[in-house]
Amino acid sequence: MVSVETSLKEAMTSIEGSVGAALVDYTSGMALGMLGGGKDLDLTVAAAGNTDVIRAKIRTMEMLGISGEIEDVLITLGSQYHLIRLLKGRGGNGLFLYIVLDKGRANLAMARHQLKRIEADLEL
Repeated sequence: MVSVETSLKEAMTSIEGSVGAALVDYTSGMALGMLGGGKDLDLTVAAAGNTDVIRAKIRTMEMLGISGEIEDVLITLGSQYHLIRLLKGRGGNGLFLYIVLDKGRANLAMARHQLKRIEADLEL
């Protein structure tokens, strides 16, 4: 089991093309930890904005009567991937890992695999 800070550092170093990473509480929109970002990527704004994405998807699933859980959400932009992985179990309800990847350097399949592994090792 590893801490939030260690998990975010691992995401930034082990996932090729990482630009920024955060652990976000989607009930409040607040980031519990952030690493990376910069002048072109305000992780605080991105974390808060993506809570709306998750809330909307959860509401839509409820209205449609879909009983499954969201594993992850991918948003593809011209030069970036934004990957949101909802945490499950061990107090992870209401939280998601968020990572922004440089599309030209990232391997999306490996990023999803690594994020799943980081989630499993995360201690909340």
